[in-house]
Amino acid sequence: MLAQLFINNIAVIERASIDLDRGFTVLTGETGAGKSIIIDAIHAVLGERTSKELVRTGTQAASVSALFTDLEPDVLRALEELSVPAEEDNSLLIQRDIRLTGKSSCKMNGAPATVSMLKQIAPRLISIHGQHESYELLSPEVHMTYIDSFARVEALREEYRQSYGRLRALQRKLKEMDTDEGEKARQLDLLRYQIDEIEAAGVQPGEQERLSQEREAIRNREKIAASVELSKALLSGDEERGGILSDLARAASEMEKAAEFLPEAGEAAGKLREAGFLLEDADSALYSLSVDFDPAALDAIEERLDLLYRLGMKYGGTEEKILAYLESCREKLHAIEFSDEERERLEGEYEEEKKRAIELAKELSRRRKEASGKFTAQVKKELAFLNMPGIEFVTEIERVPLHPDGCDKLQFLVSANKGEPPKPMSKIASGGELSRIMLAVKTVLSGMDKIDTLIFDEVDTGISGSAANRVGEKLKQVSHNRQVLCITHLAQIAAMADHHLFISKHTEKGRTFTKVEPLDFEGRKQELARIISGEAVTELQLKMAEEMLKKP
Repeated sequence: MLAQLFINNIAVIERASIDLDRGFTVLTGETGAGKSIIIDAIHAVLGERTSKELVRTGTQAASVSALFTDLEPDVLRALEELSVPAEEDNSLLIQRDIRLTGKSSCKMNGAPATVSMLKQIAPRLISIHGQHESYELLSPEVHMTYIDSFARVEALREEYRQSYGRLRALQRKLKEMDTDEGEKARQLDLLRYQIDEIEAAGVQPGEQERLSQEREAIRNREKIAASVELSKALLSGDEERGGILSDLARAASEMEKAAEFLPEAGEAAGKLREAGFLLEDADSALYSLSVDFDPAALDAIEERLDLLYRLGMKYGGTEEKILAYLESCREKLHAIEFSDEERERLEGEYEEEKKRAIELAKELSRRRKEASGKFTAQVKKELAFLNMPGIEFVTEIERVPLHPDGCDKLQFLVSANKGEPPKPMSKIASGGELSRIMLAVKTVLSGMDKIDTLIFDEVDTGISGSAANRVGEKLKQVSHNRQVLCITHLAQIAAMADHHLFISKHTEKGRTFTKVEPLDFEGRKQELARIISGEAVTELQLKMAEEMLKKP
């Protein structure tokens, strides 16, 4: 469950530490006090997109931290797969920083994390149902996701989508082969010319670099020869000088004489002899160097480099890219020359994949139809409890050509009045009805997952009276085996909560501040009376609030 939420410099909330418990918790306060900001903060730690506008004016950064405790085994396994450090008490601390400059950052249990990682773990932690989600019920695309979730066909749907993806890929390949004979002939001529040109050149990897080095050596042959000759003279000597080797041998001999009287000089003599041996090796290496270059070879190298440059401009900048292009041309040539055989093979694969996709789509459709009857019955039962006993709620499933989600077109239909045929919700349901239908749907779906925390953001919009009582009772019922948080403006719902958080704002030195505080019995009584009155609280309203709180 969500045990603690810490908000720092998010919009009008300078700092708030909110402790949460199991059961049913309501959050109330005047419009604009900051209730929606708390939901925005929770969205942030769940990996949703954030805006720098959330950062409180006058500050450079904002942060949100959420502590989850008593994690389910599947959540712990998911964290392990993401390489998130485990805590001994099976808790998870998510932190997200939002900065005006630079990148935002995320952490899970103190380890760096990405937004993608947050999004992967979020659906296992919290399910948020807001006003906008009620209006999602107007979209048939969403209806199919509800039925699939209820039917538990996620694995089958994924298997179908992979098959459908392969089917479309085969379709594209076959379409690419649908070229006329004239175009095929032009492609064949071009490919054969390119293959012949590259093969005739005999390109070798690393050739340009090697030839460039040889060219530089030839261009600087006089400098190279002069350096070699000077080095030889310095080591071996010439008509004018004795050379380093001769001087070094003499120095070693002199030190050996000195060693007869000064033993310490023996070490210096040894090092001089050793240096002499090394220089003799260097001298031999100098005499083995070939400094005779054929000037005619430069023309051949220049010609070869020019050819490689022109090939590089046409087929890739390096020898490796040229050879890769050659291999690609060979493959394309083979595909065209044997296009009839290739087409036959692809058509065979296409028919096999099509057969498989159709079988998977039909099985998906069968299980959807089977689940939709049970789903519809449970939703109608929930709607009856929510004071909508006369509403007709059905699932319409129509067979259509294959698409990414199968072969079904699915949507929910409702009729709010007896005798009227069910129609799409966009043509029938009011805002209040949508809120209750959404709550009924989510109540049915809540039993299909192990999400420990449900958040309802003003799902009581457009309802009142006995319907509000029923919504409160349903939220209370759902909270028996999980944590339920609800932002509400209705006293009937707030009175049924196990815990009550009051959100208020005040102005200080020209700045707005939001405060979140838990209410005791007296505090709850005052808040319920305020909600009932909307203005000044009277003794009668306080008495009504007290009776609502004491009601079993």
